[in-house]
Amino acid sequence: MPRYVIIIEPGKHNYSAYVPDVPGVAATGATIGEVTDELRDALEFHLEGLQLAGEPLPEPSVIASAVDVTFPVPTATTKS
Repeated sequence: MPRYVIIIEPGKHNYSAYVPDVPGVAATGATIGEVTDELRDALEFHLEGLQLAGEPLPEPSVIASAVDVTFPVPTATTKS
């Protein structure tokens, strides 16, 4: 079973998500869980359509990771 990276972004009132390896597949939802479920459904529907049309399925290629960064915290300055 292929595993695709999804990107979830917060909006003002909801979340949106997309699949970098599969352009055009996107979803929105009120919560992270909801947008994830909606995106999974949209992705499966899209992939099934490609398969039925005899088109090749996109290969998962995006790799996601997270890094912790440290940087200098600005010090308070005093005005004279």
